[in-house]
Amino acid sequence: MTARDGRLVLVVFLLRFLHTGSCDTEDLRGFTGTETTGGILLSLHAESVLSSGLTTIFLPIVYIVVFVVGLPANAMAVWVFLFRTKKKHPSSIYMANLALADLLFVIWVPLKIAYHFNLNNWAYGEGLCKVLVGFFYGNMYCSMAFIACISVQRYWAVVHPLAQRRRENTVAYVSSAAIWATVWLLTVPLYLYDQEVRVVNLNILTCHDVTRPSQKKMAAGYFLTMGSVGFVGPATVCAISNVLMLRALRSSMTVDATVSKKRRKAVVLIITVLLMFMVCFAPSNIMLLVHYVLLLNEVPNNLYGFYISTLCLASLNSCIDPFVYYYISDDFRQHVKNTFLCRSQRTVERMRVSFSALKFSKKSNTYMSDSSGNTGSSQC
Repeated sequence: MTARDGRLVLVVFLLRFLHTGSCDTEDLRGFTGTETTGGILLSLHAESVLSSGLTTIFLPIVYIVVFVVGLPANAMAVWVFLFRTKKKHPSSIYMANLALADLLFVIWVPLKIAYHFNLNNWAYGEGLCKVLVGFFYGNMYCSMAFIACISVQRYWAVVHPLAQRRRENTVAYVSSAAIWATVWLLTVPLYLYDQEVRVVNLNILTCHDVTRPSQKKMAAGYFLTMGSVGFVGPATVCAISNVLMLRALRSSMTVDATVSKKRRKAVVLIITVLLMFMVCFAPSNIMLLVHYVLLLNEVPNNLYGFYISTLCLASLNSCIDPFVYYYISDDFRQHVKNTFLCRSQRTVERMRVSFSALKFSKKSNTYMSDSSGNTGSSQC
C-alpha cells in the first residue's frame, strides 16, 4: 500500500466516524431525529434498534414475566391487607400501598407486550399511550417512595419499639396519601407533550420511544427533575435508614436463639432492599440523569439499547416487591394459605383458639379436646 492509499483510507475512516457521530444523537428517553411534516426521520442506527430482537422479542418476554408473576402476587397482597388483616400496622399500610402501586402498573403491561410484539407499532391511540407512560413512571417513583417509608418505619420500630402505634398509623395513612398525590401530580407533564410519534423510515407509530426535537428540552427538564427528586431522595433515605438499622441490630447482641433468628432475617431483608435499589432502580435512573446532562450539552451518545434494558430491570420490582415485603412474613403466608383453603376469618380464629387451648392443656399435663366447653364457648 502506497502513502497515497494510506491517506485515502484514513480520510474515509474519519468521514465514517464523523457520520456515525452525527447520526447517533438519539434521545435516551427515546430516539430523536429530523422532524418532518409526516413524522420523524430517524438514523439507520435508530432504525436498527427499533426493529431489533432486543425490542421486539427480549423486552416483551420480560414484560410477560412481570405480568404473569406480578398480577396475582400483588392482587393477593392487596386482598390480604383489605380483607384478611385485622390489625393494621404502619409497615403493613406502606406495604399495601406498595402492592397497589405495582398492581396499577401491571394491569397495563399487556398493552406494552402487544406494542413490542407488533414491531413497536402502537395501535391504541395517543390517550392510552400517555396513560401507560404515566402509570409506568408513577409506579416506579411511588415504589421508591414507599420502600423508603418502610425502611424508616422498620428503623423506628427497632430503635423505638414502644412508640404509640395509633399515632404511627395516622402518620402512615397521611404519608401514603401525600405520596400518591405528589407522585401523580408530578406525572402530569407526561400528558402535556406527544408520546405517540410517527417514524417515517419504518412507517410505525411509536409510544414513548421517539421524542420530537421540538419537545426535547421539555422532556429533558422533566426527567432530570424527576431523576434527582424521585430517585436520589428516596435512595438516600433508604440507604441511611438501613445502615443505621444494621448498626442498631449489631449493638443489641443476645444469645437468645429466637431473637438471633429474627435479627438474621432482618439483616437479610435489609441487604435485599439495598440490592433491589441497586439492580432495579439505580441503573435506569442513573442512565436517565447522565443522558439528559449530555443531551442538554449537545453531546452525542449511543446508549438507547442499554437504557431500555435497564427499564426492564426497573419493571421487575413489580413482581419482586410482594415476595420481599409480604411473603417473608409468617402471618402473611398464613393468610394466603387460609385464603386458598377458603377458610373464613371465623374459622381461622376458632382454629387459633383451639390450638392455644390444646397447647395450654399439654403444659398442665391435662388433655383438652377441640370440642371442650372452653374452646367451644370462645367468641370468634
